[in-house]
Amino acid sequence: MVTLAYFDRWFDPIGPRIVAEGGVTLVRLGYDDPPERIRSALREAEGYQVQARTELRGPYAVTAELLGRMPRLLAVSSSGAGHDVIDVEACTAAGVAVMNQSGTNSESVAEHTLGLLLALSKRMWQGSRALAAGTAGDRWALTGHDLRGRTLGIVGLGNIGRRVAGYAAAFGMAVIARDPYLSAEEINARGAQAVGFDELVATSDFVTVHCPRDASTLGMFTAPQFARMKATAYFVNTARGGIHDEADLINALDAGELAGAALDVFDDEPPAPDNPLISHELVIATPHLAGVTVDAFRNMSEAAARQWLTLFAGGIPPRLVNPQVWPLYRSRFARLLGTVPAELGRAAR
Repeated sequence: MVTLAYFDRWFDPIGPRIVAEGGVTLVRLGYDDPPERIRSALREAEGYQVQARTELRGPYAVTAELLGRMPRLLAVSSSGAGHDVIDVEACTAAGVAVMNQSGTNSESVAEHTLGLLLALSKRMWQGSRALAAGTAGDRWALTGHDLRGRTLGIVGLGNIGRRVAGYAAAFGMAVIARDPYLSAEEINARGAQAVGFDELVATSDFVTVHCPRDASTLGMFTAPQFARMKATAYFVNTARGGIHDEADLINALDAGELAGAALDVFDDEPPAPDNPLISHELVIATPHLAGVTVDAFRNMSEAAARQWLTLFAGGIPPRLVNPQVWPLYRSRFARLLGTVPAELGRAAR
């Protein structure tokens, strides 16, 4: 019998139900539980399911230090697509597999992104504020523009980015994209024209971010990038905070280097009420809501549960983040559970 530990909740009850029906022992922990109960549960767990960065308490984020206190841990899984609370390099060194739920909330985030594009182009949020303030007498001052004929630049053409590309094309937009992990041919097959990063920044009417937060993307958008954008362009980020520099974005908006921005993610979440981006007249701000739908919660929870059952049965989880861990992971799995898991195909290494 294997044990899977997690804090507080799954997004949807279908997840723990599937796991329990599959013969896995679930241990639900609370952050206010006695520390010894938490330490004991984590020490005995073969699996650890974690929530997003904003929901997981610091001491229980997956670090080398925590891994040292979980000697039986075989795998850790994030509840969503993001896994920035997991030190993947430390997991790989320790022989711990890392899984995420990439693609399971792609529809929700893509729809949210499209809504932000429409709200920006039609100046919906400014109109709403003007009505509330009693200053909407001159509606011509709120003149917007159509999406058709504009250029959308997508940074990251994975599960979410490709769906955004499809929606944009349906609105008659020209779609360009930059994704260092895809060939030009694959980018074209996903509905966009492949361009360099600098060209995308300089020529897009809307720039939307759909890449993971990691060492290569932190600080991707700072003052130089915002300065190269069209003064009539909009910046949209529904991916992760830290990919854009908040202070530089405020400065660019105040200097007239951008027409506006739409942000679903922030450096600190939830952002402080006095964060100037929240009240800025050129910014639409939402509190990391893009993937917060009933449908996405069910998809993520079911996908996570089925990955756990696959992994504990000795199979290869479909959303393995660190395939290079597999040789060490297999030996640890065999030692701890007494059976040898499947060998990872050469193409997946």
